[in-house]
Amino acid sequence: MIDAFIYSVVNIIHMVITLYIWVVIISALLSFVRPDPSNPIVQVLYRLTEPVYYWLRRRFPFLIIGGIDLSPLVIIFGLQFIDLFMMKLVFG
Repeated sequence: MIDAFIYSVVNIIHMVITLYIWVVIISALLSFVRPDPSNPIVQVLYRLTEPVYYWLRRRFPFLIIGGIDLSPLVIIFGLQFIDLFMMKLVFG
């Protein structure tokens, strides 16, 4: 019973991490084309990613190299690490 609950919670966390990784990827790709900021999809993507980008940029200013922001890469690598660590920890 407990095993099934833990399995379900870990799978839900895995899905949320995967979804957020895709949000970060889409947001990073959209930053190259500069879409209309009044578009509701762009606003949602901005609201989901900008707080994390801001936090990383403030803590690690060296993530912006020659005008290129590496914050999305750090977020993706960090989330992948957390996801893999969590899966190995729980499922052995």
